[in-house]
Amino acid sequence: MLVKTINKSLFLGLLIAALWGCNLPQNAIKTENKVVPASFRNSKDSINSAFMSWKEYFSDPNLIALIDTALQNNQELNITLQEIEISKNEIRTRKGEYLPFLGLKAGTEVDKTGRYTRNGAVEHNLEIKPGTEFPEPLPDFLFGASATWEVDIWKKLRNAKQAAVSRYLSSVEGKKFMVTKLVAEIADSYYELMALDNLLEIINKNIEIQSNALKVVKMQKDAAKVTQLAVNRFEAQLLNTQNLQFDIKQKITETENRINFLTGRFTKTIPRDSDAFNNLTVNPIQEGIPSQLLSNRPDIRQAEFKLAAAKLDVHVARANFYPSLGISANVGFQAFNPAFLVNPQSVLYNLAGDLVAPLINRNAIQAAYSTSKAQQIQAVYSYEQTILNAYVDVLNQLAKLDNFSESYKTKSKQVEILMQSIGIANNLFNSARADYAEVLLTQREALEAKMELIDIKLKQMNAKVNIYRALGGGWK
Repeated sequence: MLVKTINKSLFLGLLIAALWGCNLPQNAIKTENKVVPASFRNSKDSINSAFMSWKEYFSDPNLIALIDTALQNNQELNITLQEIEISKNEIRTRKGEYLPFLGLKAGTEVDKTGRYTRNGAVEHNLEIKPGTEFPEPLPDFLFGASATWEVDIWKKLRNAKQAAVSRYLSSVEGKKFMVTKLVAEIADSYYELMALDNLLEIINKNIEIQSNALKVVKMQKDAAKVTQLAVNRFEAQLLNTQNLQFDIKQKITETENRINFLTGRFTKTIPRDSDAFNNLTVNPIQEGIPSQLLSNRPDIRQAEFKLAAAKLDVHVARANFYPSLGISANVGFQAFNPAFLVNPQSVLYNLAGDLVAPLINRNAIQAAYSTSKAQQIQAVYSYEQTILNAYVDVLNQLAKLDNFSESYKTKSKQVEILMQSIGIANNLFNSARADYAEVLLTQREALEAKMELIDIKLKQMNAKVNIYRALGGGWK
C-alpha cells in the first residue's frame, strides 16, 4: 500500500513537472565555428615540427638544462599546479551533491513543560504504566541515522559535475600552455643573452680600433697634418662607443636575472656559448596543416573545455526552473531512559518526499539563466578568437623566418663591404687623399651594421622559438 502511494505521488509530481516545463524558456545554445583554412602556405603536408619534444627542437645543452630547471622550480608553474588540484577537488564536491547524504546522530536533552499549559496538562495525566508517571523534568535520549537525497531527475547536478570536469581539463590545458610559454620565454632570453654578449664584444673591438685611430690622428696633429677639430671628432666618437658598452652591460645583467627568476633561483651566472651565436642555424620547419592547431595548441584546448563547461552551465541554470524532488529518511531509537533505548518499542523512523518548484518570483532564476546564456555565447567568441589568433600567429612567425633569413644574408654582405671600406678609408686618410669625416662615417656605419646584423640574427632565433610555440610545441 505504501509503495503504491509513493508511486502515485511520484507520477503526479512528474506530471506537474512536465506541465511546468511548457512555460520554460527555450534552451538556445550557440554553436562554435571550428572551420579553418586547408593550409598555411598551400602545403598539404601533415608533418608538424610541434610533435617534436623541446629537447629535440633545442640542441644547445646549456639551454636544455635551463629549461629543465625552470620546469621544476618556476613558481608560477607550481601555482598553476595547485589550481589544477583545486579544480580536481571541485569535481569531488559536485559528485557528492547528487549522491545521498547519510549521517549518524546522537543526542540528549532535558525538558520541563509548564503545568498550566496544554502540553503540561496532558503530560500530567500521562503514565508510563499504571501507577508510574513520567519523570519531571523529562530526559530524552536519541541515536540513529538520517539520510537526505535530492533526486537528480533533470540532470542538473550531474551536468554541474560534468561542468566541473571540463573546467578541470581546462586547467590542465592551461598548465600545458604555461609550459609552452615558459619554454619559449627561456629560449628567447637565452638567445638574447648570447646576442648581447656579441654586441659587447663588437663594441669592445671598435673601442680598440677607434683608440688606435685616435692615437694616429693625434700624431698627425702634432705633425701639423690635421687640426684639433679632427682630434676632437675622433675622440667624441670613441667616447660615444665607450658609452654604448654600459647600456649593453646593464641589459646583460637584467637578462641574466630574468632567466634566474624564470628558473626559480637567485643570482647565478648563466652558462652559454656566445661565440657560436652567429653560426646558429634554423632547421627546416614543418608547419603541418591548420586543423592540427585544434589539438596541438593548449590554449585552444583550454578554450574548448571552457566552452564545454559554459554549455553545461546553461543546462544547469535551465533546470532550476523545474521542480526539485527531495527525499529524507530517519531511523533510530528514542526514549527518556537509556535502559529503554534497546527496546523494540523505542524504534522510530520516518520517510518523506517533497516536490518544490518556483512559482511567483522567478526573477533571480531568470537572471541566472540569462547570465549563463551570455557567458556561453562569450565562450564561443573566445574560442573562435583563440583559433583565429593561433592561425595568424603561425603565419606571422613563418613570414619572420623567411624574411629575417634573407635579411641576415643581405646585412652580412653589407657588413663585409663596410669592413673593407674601413681599411680603404684609413689608407686614403693616411695618404691625405680622404677627409677624416669619411673615416669617421665609415667606422660608424660599420659599427651600426654589425650591431644590426646581431639584432637580425636574434630576431631569426626568436622566430625559430616562436614558430615552435605557435604550432603548439613545447609542452610534450
